Amino acid sequence: MDYSRLKSILEGLLFVSGEDGLSAKAIAEVVEMDVDVVRDVLRDLQSDLARDGRGVRVAEVAGGFRLTTAPEHAPYFEKLAYSPARSSLSQAALETLSIIAYRQPITRIEIEEIRGVKADRAIHTLVAKDLIEEVGRADALGRPILYGTTKSFLDYFGLAGIDQLPDPVVSESEDELEERTKLLFERIEGRQLSLDDLRALEAE
Repeated sequence: MDYSRLKSILEGLLFVSGEDGLSAKAIAEVVEMDVDVVRDVLRDLQSDLARDGRGVRVAEVAGGFRLTTAPEHAPYFEKLAYSPARSSLSQAALETLSIIAYRQPITRIEIEEIRGVKADRAIHTLVAKDLIEEVGRADALGRPILYGTTKSFLDYFGLAGIDQLPDPVVSESEDELEERTKLLFERIEGRQLSLDDLRALEAE
């Protein structure tokens, strides 16, 4: 395989893997190449992105690789996350949040299986707004991140505790999971505060 094409494929694989990232071994199995070759290409890609001043970086964490944003750009990401125009949550973010609230701890893949679409962007938004956080790692292949809600989640929606959410249906059928999400929408859509409102409450 052409070297530049391999590097491009590896970058794409890291992108679709999201925050979970991938090990060099897992990537090697996908592209059917030697793991040492894959590791060298990943580190070459890592150098390229840093040298060219790109907005993303390849980070090597806990034996795996994942795409991250450039740390020096953090102030801009914070301004975007907390800007008034982005204070409210989108329907996709609300749906993802409702799934996490009822099913926590839960992995990104499990969320996507329920929603039927990618959840990376919604999860990133919810983490940036401090509504969800990493609560551990699943005992499964690749040790994917487990997500749960935060204290800010309770404050954001005016809840004293998770037990104030509508009682979830015990069964795990698709229709009942949809109904569970609908119940949470009904509970939180009327309570949604802007981040400015939340900061004002915290200052009281």
